[in-house]
Amino acid sequence: MIGRQMANSIERRSGVSLWRQIADQILHSIAVGDFAEHAALPPEVALAERYGVNRHTVRSAIAALVQEGVLRAEQGRGTFVLSRKRLSYPIGTRTRFSTGLQGQASERLSILLESAVEPASRRVAEGLGLAKGSNVIRLETRGEADGQPVSRATGWFDAKRFAGIDAAMAETGSVTASLARFGVSDYLRQSTVLSARHADAADLADLDLQPGAIVLVTLAVNVTPDGQPIQFAETRFPAERVELKLSAL
Repeated sequence: MIGRQMANSIERRSGVSLWRQIADQILHSIAVGDFAEHAALPPEVALAERYGVNRHTVRSAIAALVQEGVLRAEQGRGTFVLSRKRLSYPIGTRTRFSTGLQGQASERLSILLESAVEPASRRVAEGLGLAKGSNVIRLETRGEADGQPVSRATGWFDAKRFAGIDAAMAETGSVTASLARFGVSDYLRQSTVLSARHADAADLADLDLQPGAIVLVTLAVNVTPDGQPIQFAETRFPAERVELKLSAL
């Protein structure tokens, strides 16, 4: 049950819309096990009273969660929890999208959305051990699990060493397989920095999220076993679909 303490946490001057706050509170209640799969939510009238808002606000929150694949609305019957299980994505010494979701999703795809050659920003150059302004190849990718978007990544590679990695990625659908074509048979995670923020417009579109959704963000450097940086990446994960599981790096 969604308790009174959750309703009391709604902030009317927080800068986050009321319907998004309610949606996040419902998500939290589902995540902690207050609702089993296929359980019915309380009626809109009861939720509106509990949160101290009108039914339209509650309806907007429920509509967002239906769009995000968390709830199922049935005409004349009510609203039901579609799934309360989030995918667990491991962050460790060898972090790979291709294997990280094994056993949790039968189909895992990494899709190249865009690529470009550009001068490295200071942040990217530092991550790759290059001079600022050096040419790098930027790959924009989306990870999907059983047809649902679960990650949106931007990765940068030294354009001299990895010329053509964009074509390899388009063909293989795998960063690991693409790197192997350049003689990188193994690589390690040197560092990962975690944060969270509201999804921006691009992430809302690419991850099929509603305004106000939270994304978990990782900034990572991958290196060869002898310590040479090969990839700097920023990856965004929708918080309602994915949890990050950290292990020792």
